[in-house]
Amino acid sequence: MSVVGDQRVCVGAGMCALTAPGVFDQDENGLVVVLTETPSGQAMDQALRAERVCPSGAVRVGTLSRPTE
Repeated sequence: MSVVGDQRVCVGAGMCALTAPGVFDQDENGLVVVLTETPSGQAMDQALRAERVCPSGAVRVGTLSRPTE
């Protein structure tokens, strides 16, 4: 499964980076940055949790394609 962080809808809450620090970070504007696109094990569990707590829906986990520009 892959992890996607859509900066177009990210509000910079930082829940992803707090919940799954090995998978997500934030850029200088506070927007989501994906560090690991295909996490496994505990990191995948954390990524799934981050998807659930993301207030804007910017974090998605699954067999998804990247957001289009």
